[in-house]
Amino acid sequence: MATSLKLCPFYISTGSYNSGGRSGALSFRKPITVRCSAASGSSSAVSVDPDSFDAKAFRHNFTRSENYNRRGFGHKEETLELMNRQYTSDIIKNLKENGNVYTWGNVTVKLAEEYGFCWGVERAVQIAYEARKQFPNEKIWITNEILHSPNINKRLEEMEVQKIPIKEGKKQFDVVNKGDVVILPAFGAAVDEMLILNDKNVQIVDTCPWVSKVWNIVEKHKKGEYTSIIHGKYGHQETIGTASFAGNYIIVKNMTEAMYVCDYILGGELNGSSSTKEEFLEKFKNTVSKGFDPDRDLVKVGIASQTTMLKTETEEIGKLVERTMMQKYGVENVNHHFISFSTICGEIDVRQDAMYKLVEEDLDLVLVVGGWKSNNSKHLLLISEDRRIPSYWIDTEQRIGPGNIITHKLKHGELVETENWLPKGPITIGVTAGASTPDKVMEDALIKVFDIKRGKALQAP
Repeated sequence: MATSLKLCPFYISTGSYNSGGRSGALSFRKPITVRCSAASGSSSAVSVDPDSFDAKAFRHNFTRSENYNRRGFGHKEETLELMNRQYTSDIIKNLKENGNVYTWGNVTVKLAEEYGFCWGVERAVQIAYEARKQFPNEKIWITNEILHSPNINKRLEEMEVQKIPIKEGKKQFDVVNKGDVVILPAFGAAVDEMLILNDKNVQIVDTCPWVSKVWNIVEKHKKGEYTSIIHGKYGHQETIGTASFAGNYIIVKNMTEAMYVCDYILGGELNGSSSTKEEFLEKFKNTVSKGFDPDRDLVKVGIASQTTMLKTETEEIGKLVERTMMQKYGVENVNHHFISFSTICGEIDVRQDAMYKLVEEDLDLVLVVGGWKSNNSKHLLLISEDRRIPSYWIDTEQRIGPGNIITHKLKHGELVETENWLPKGPITIGVTAGASTPDKVMEDALIKVFDIKRGKALQAP
């Protein structure tokens, strides 16, 4: 869905702006203008007016205020015990104890060396659980899904952690009152959301400070007057947040769009895919900063990425842009026109590497378990599909059955139903999961596979 943008004024007048230490809510003496997304599911800021607001200074003080917490509340042991009961798996444990390979009946399962829950995800969920323990009677809100995991999101709903309601594509922060608790999800939050919550003087629980690494990169771009080329999905909460901390930016979702941008920089000499300035601005009208001018703003560029993008594609885009600037300005001048820092999450990186290794095995099919909104799960699917291995991406075990039928998503997002997806006779299945997927969800899916293969749905006529 296209993301449209509009200007929204916020008047911050509560508390005091303290640059020297911890304080309560922060304030500014003049109104701050932010551009808000009216896309369905998000009203987060996409950029701020640099003449009236220093996003880096605000974030620095926001994360040091008395109302901000990202270290937990001292309930780690008991919350981890609860999570172990809810999310661990005997089947996955058995696989890990046997070199990630085990055979049940006529099904051999080969588990990727790195898969599923990463440390950051576990930490995010654990801190959300701690918040409920620490504030048993307060209203707790969350600005978005904590993760792209249906199982975990349902658990939080059962704990009465409520999502900020959305009306006409805009989050309704007026439901949040002073004294409430607001959880920032693992994807982070954009500047305008932080401004609103700061003004309301609520308790903030930040579940994943690691996304701030990308924010630091685009702030460096801004300081050096480089335009940020952000590799990401422009409707994704993390990319919205990253763009809100950037100066000039353009978001490209894949190599095709990156090639279009580079072709424009070279005046059509790359592959001829670009056209006029007007057509460029029309093509990227939803994914560029306010007042973006490709003739002016693509002279100095830096690369950043949504942390869950496919690492190899981000690297290829970075190399393409670097070659483009070399061709345009000369090898000796490239450092004045191009900078790049890796912003792919390390945990996502190792899971992708493990998937590349898994698909080298002799496999009959691959099962990817992960939320259908999960970008990193999608990229695991892409790796196996590129090897032409029959691959099935499901979000829960409920997508398997009845009988030998599976409902799954393809790499471009199509939802399809496939019959007789499990062949008769002995089979070898490669299994992996996105970084937000608990072991228990993988176990539930494998149990469905074992039930089918025991002959309930594959009996010969």
